[in-house]
Amino acid sequence: MSKIPDDLLYTSEHEYIARTADPNVVRVGITDYAQGELGDVVFVNLPKVGQRLAAHESFGTIEAVKAVSELYSPLAGEVAEANAALDGDPAVVNRDPYGEGWMVSLRLADPDALAGLLSPSAYRTHIGE
Repeated sequence: MSKIPDDLLYTSEHEYIARTADPNVVRVGITDYAQGELGDVVFVNLPKVGQRLAAHESFGTIEAVKAVSELYSPLAGEVAEANAALDGDPAVVNRDPYGEGWMVSLRLADPDALAGLLSPSAYRTHIGE
């Protein structure tokens, strides 16, 4: 059974969105379910700070022993920070997807767009838990 924290929002593509102290900035990563499906993560390619992303636009890739997958921005905005720690230790995505395994911080183009994301209970239903 996957960990699905109740203080996050989710997408049907298995990204999570964590609010930060700044209401215009969120942290984005992949869910525990997603990292479990991928297997051992060996490489993560993230965007540069300042890159503007449209909602659902690919912003990078995540490579595991069994597959390479695209990473998608759940919302439109500008990359405020990329998790450089993943360069040296991409497996932290497996060990701590909701903590140190985050991917990017995104300065939202429209903070109201958060309302269109999945609640924890809706995400649990989406993955069949």
